[in-house]
This record gives sequence, C-alpha cells and structure tokens, in this order.
Amino acid sequence: MDHQDAFRALDRQECLRLLAKVPVGRVVYTRHALPAVLPINFSLDADASVLLRTSPDSELVRAVDGFVVAFEADEYDAATRSGWSVIVTGPARVVRDPAELERLSQAAPTSWMPLQESVIVRIEAELVTGRELKGTPGNG
Repeated sequence: MDHQDAFRALDRQECLRLLAKVPVGRVVYTRHALPAVLPINFSLDADASVLLRTSPDSELVRAVDGFVVAFEADEYDAATRSGWSVIVTGPARVVRDPAELERLSQAAPTSWMPLQESVIVRIEAELVTGRELKGTPGNG
C-alpha cells in the first residue's frame, strides 16, 4: 500500500462529527512571538464554533482574544494503527454579548480548574480540515 493511500481527507461534516466525540483538544496560538500549544477541554456550538471556558485573566485569553488561532483534536488507536486529526482555524473572541453568553452558558464546557469567574472563548470554524489514517499492517 502506498504511504499516501493510508490517509483520507475528511469533509467538513465528517470533521465536525469526529470533533463532537472527543472532550479534549489543543489550542495553537502565538505567545511572545513564539508558537504555543495548550491542551484544553472544549465543546462545539450548533454553528460548529469551538467553545472554551477559562479564567478571564488567563494568559490564554490575553493571547487569543481577537486573533486567528488553530484548534486541533484527534484520536489514535495504536493497536490498529488508525485514527484521525481535525483542525479548526478561525478568529477567537471572548463572548461578551449578554444574550449570547446566556445561550452558551449551557453549551460551553466546564473548566477543569475551579474558577471563581469564567469567560467563554469562541473559535469560529472558518476553516475545518481533517484526515483519517486507515489501519495498515505493521511492518515495523
């Protein structure tokens, strides 16, 4: 099997279906002019936006509010050598509109950290790409 044949591009709907199955992904953003990656739990809004909940004074909020970021989630099975990876790219913004905040308060994930105050960060799904790795016989 050709190495390229092991990968299959996923369409937007397949990507969103897979994203909805996993609770954790990684935000990729710029911190002090360097790339940074932060694992974080998330949920998807009805419009396919990625929702995060964090502290209002967190470094993440300062670094991503108003900037384009990437968000990646994946799943991999070592035994079958199969899995998938999905990347959502778009502008990230702290949700400030009271009506939208009320609507999203149930949809947004609960933070892993106990927070006295929290904000919801929405990453718009402007670009959604993904690929699937089909299981291949192990040759070492």
